[in-house]
Amino acid sequence: MNSIMKKISLLLLLAISVKSMAQDGERVITTAVPFLTIASDARASGMGDVGVATSTDAFSQQWNPAKFAFAERKMGVGISYTPYLESIITDIALLNGSFYNKINDRSAFAVSIRYFTLGEIELRNTFQENGTTVKPNELAIDGSYSLKLSETFAMAVGGRFINSNLEIPQLDNAVQAGSTFAVDVAGYYRGPEKAYDSFDGRWRAGFNISNLGGKIKYDDGGQENFLPTNLGLGGGFDFIFDFDNELSLTAEINKLLVPTPQDFDGDGDLDADDNQEYQSIGFFEGVFTSLGDAPDGFGEELKEMTWALGAEYKYRDQFMLRGGYFNESEEKGFRKFFSLGAGFRYNNVQIDLSYLFSTAQVRNPLENTLRFSLSFALGEEFYND
Repeated sequence: MNSIMKKISLLLLLAISVKSMAQDGERVITTAVPFLTIASDARASGMGDVGVATSTDAFSQQWNPAKFAFAERKMGVGISYTPYLESIITDIALLNGSFYNKINDRSAFAVSIRYFTLGEIELRNTFQENGTTVKPNELAIDGSYSLKLSETFAMAVGGRFINSNLEIPQLDNAVQAGSTFAVDVAGYYRGPEKAYDSFDGRWRAGFNISNLGGKIKYDDGGQENFLPTNLGLGGGFDFIFDFDNELSLTAEINKLLVPTPQDFDGDGDLDADDNQEYQSIGFFEGVFTSLGDAPDGFGEELKEMTWALGAEYKYRDQFMLRGGYFNESEEKGFRKFFSLGAGFRYNNVQIDLSYLFSTAQVRNPLENTLRFSLSFALGEEFYND
């Protein structure tokens, strides 16, 4: 392609590979493989990207694998499709496939795969020569094991192989695919159903430390990039009005366990020397320093947290309506949006849809995008109450 098309392709890759910058000079935390933070199923995305403390479903691997220990069916299979930048281009998407199997009433294992395709890009130096087609993509393959430590609490550990192939040979022959491994540690509480004055109810809570692993780099001598290591905390309550009607409310906060970019040398700007100092921080050290390294103190640490609220109404466990809101500080990425969703279940098959409405001045790549998920519940039933 010509130089203009090369620039367009590079800008497109950069737009996908980093979080949106609100304004120049703000300390927005960026990481490699940000596709790992995209909600890959329509149920969670329909509730404002809430999933750490919601009830178990086939897509719990991304949000909190400990939930699988409370699954009510022997096996579950889920597939989902999320278009990305759909208003600009049609062949960029996140695909997700997940499978879980309960070993017994107290334990389960699960595997999943997330594949982020950036479509096809044709490279050529002149319009006359034959083009070379490349297909940049990123991939994550997960496995987890969950175990009930009591009748109401379970924990899980998970492993993840990550491969990021954003190579465009004619633009930079030194660039190659990067890969690394990461782990998750999660816990989930699901209280017993209790009778209140006019309804029954159940409390839920969960946490997940995800993508804890070594940095990733794309060339032999280049810089290493942090993974989107994240701490998610959530809690919720189920209002069980009768056999037919149930309303679930969930709140969640998330904090990237990645150091804050800052002016290490005190010269008043973020330059190459500051970046070199930043890159020298190890991933494990970065997890702990991220909890208190914001230059403006605790107030800035709070701005680095996102929060979300989600609701789900179920009728006869066959029809679901969902809504949610997600909020991120204007100085730390400026993602703010409402989402709506719906689900339909017939026998053992469920289909879910969601739609996102951005409320920020920075355009969300998933704005006005319809997402789809399909899941299957298989095998015998387990009763967790």
